[in-house]
Amino acid sequence: MRKPLFIASFTMICALSTTIHAASADYGIGQPVDEKALAAWNIDVDPAGHGLPAGSGDVAHGWEIFAAKCAACHGAKGEGGIGDPLAGGIGTLTGAKPKKTVGSYWPYATTLFDYIRRAMPYNAPQSLSADEVYAVSAYVLNLNGIVPGDARLDAKSLPKVKMPNRDGFVGDPRPGAL
Repeated sequence: MRKPLFIASFTMICALSTTIHAASADYGIGQPVDEKALAAWNIDVDPAGHGLPAGSGDVAHGWEIFAAKCAACHGAKGEGGIGDPLAGGIGTLTGAKPKKTVGSYWPYATTLFDYIRRAMPYNAPQSLSADEVYAVSAYVLNLNGIVPGDARLDAKSLPKVKMPNRDGFVGDPRPGAL
């Protein structure tokens, strides 16, 4: 009794698979990705800073960009609004009401750069230049008291920024991982 049901199911799956394969050829699904198109999306930055672009930015310029493009959602001083708070909360993670912000929770400054570069501002992701992303990163880190007001960040200095919660996560046990 089960053998005819299995054969019928198998036949139907094979027919469907052929139809899907034919449709994918008609619509260009499954085509190899052009290296130039892939490069535009291959912008990840790891904790050690691999993938950071050339450029630099300082706290003062970051304040200007933040005021123009970020404060509407995150508040003038990163206190939050319709967007998450970015500053404050240092020392609250073990309390009854932890406040997870860039300064209190995030383990790597490079993660901040990567996130801003990919996803901010919310209404125009990936619209900031590398210099602007370095500057906004410097400003947000300054809001949290992590870098001084005269800080200038670049691909060499950003990975060296020690975040307050860097050791608050379980390490990656893979050989060579951070």
